[in-house]
Amino acid sequence: MVYIGIHKDGTLLAAKVFNVQLEGAFKSFDTECEMLRNLRHRNLTEVITSCSTPDFKALVLEYMANGTFEKWLYSHNLFLDMLQRLDKMINIASAMDHLHNDYSTPVVHCDLKPSNVLLDQDMVGHVTDFGIAKLLGAGDAFVQTRTIATIGYIATGIITLKLPHILRSMDKMDVYSFGILMMETFTLMRPSDEIFTGDLSIRGWVSDSFPCEIHRVVDANLEQPVDEQTDAKMQCMLSNMELALSCTLVTPDARISIEEALCTLEKIRSSFVSSQHWVESDHRLWIPIFSK
Repeated sequence: MVYIGIHKDGTLLAAKVFNVQLEGAFKSFDTECEMLRNLRHRNLTEVITSCSTPDFKALVLEYMANGTFEKWLYSHNLFLDMLQRLDKMINIASAMDHLHNDYSTPVVHCDLKPSNVLLDQDMVGHVTDFGIAKLLGAGDAFVQTRTIATIGYIATGIITLKLPHILRSMDKMDVYSFGILMMETFTLMRPSDEIFTGDLSIRGWVSDSFPCEIHRVVDANLEQPVDEQTDAKMQCMLSNMELALSCTLVTPDARISIEEALCTLEKIRSSFVSSQHWVESDHRLWIPIFSK
């Protein structure tokens, strides 16, 4: 449970209180404390302090004024346009790249999904909830773990690995989840939707429409209104879905790295923004200078 609190100086805070009656609550609390003790990045939720007694455990976090990314995707009275959604993907990829590549002991999040991304007052995305994250140290020669991540966002439920392949395979779990999250963001379809039954998954659904019929899976709200930017939006969508498919290939070693995904996203954004500027410039060129 998460509560909003006010510091004596007036600063709003969020208190994540763990239900100590639930199985695994102590381990989840210890894991989050371990993961976040030294992690500092603009796209990670900052832990201000923690409180731990035999009967009470809580983390005090920076307050995120705009709630979860999930809320913004699915609320009827809220809307994120193409560029805003693209920016959130860049925020998330930046956080994951930091976790995977900026520490001598890499971190794998293991539960990347819209509800685990929070938006601050400036609508910047912050990855949160490290309760089942994995710290990839080299102390163990053999690792076997059963992930309890959300179904639909993971490629497999059990991982049995021997070093040195552990990092190469486990960080690709996050890459897979990121690819599914991208598909969900731009199609507005949850991977757990009832249409995805049997052999049909959200990845298969997107793949079957790529590239010629991608308009059939895109969130219709992103295509409204139909204007001069429609072609640019569809090209951006094609690029996003191509990237998402590259992140969710069946074989982990075949998937791109999160670093490559971030670089590609930044290029997609730059191209999309440039196309918007071109449309605006083209309009100015056609403004009549004479009238009768």
